[in-house]
Amino acid sequence: MASNILVYLLFVAAISILVDCNSEGDALHSWRTQLVDPNNVLKTWDPTLVNPCSWFHVTCNRENSVIRVDLGNAGLSGPLVPDLGLLPFPFGLVLEVFANNLTGIIPKEIGNLTKLVSMDLQLNKLAGPIPSSVGNLVSLLFLRLDSNKLSGTNRVELLLYIFDEFDQRLT
Repeated sequence: MASNILVYLLFVAAISILVDCNSEGDALHSWRTQLVDPNNVLKTWDPTLVNPCSWFHVTCNRENSVIRVDLGNAGLSGPLVPDLGLLPFPFGLVLEVFANNLTGIIPKEIGNLTKLVSMDLQLNKLAGPIPSSVGNLVSLLFLRLDSNKLSGTNRVELLLYIFDEFDQRLT
């Protein structure tokens, strides 16, 4: 009995070594499953690959970490998923998904992407308030949210926060 358990544990350990989990790819694929893609721009987003660096519209650095997702004007529709913000991308990230038909809210988890340097969500159909967690994006240098259906007073607070952060970086 003990030898069977030992063999099972060794088998599980060997399998876990062989499987290279890529949390960035998992987060992007989770988003992909929620999107309607009539132009097949995401057809290369295969979750069985070791990492997403060979996917079209994804750029990685030398460490095989995602640094850019460029899906502007791709004809995509669907929501932004919270999974995008649950996994911290370790390097500066550029998220370009302008001029699509993205709907729903901006998930508060986006505020967890503290390495996000650019986010362009303009010309979509996003609605609701801008989450206050966007103020956590301390690396953010470029933000475009116009031409959506966003509401609330968070816009002014967000702008004041960003300008304050920018001013502190200059001093």
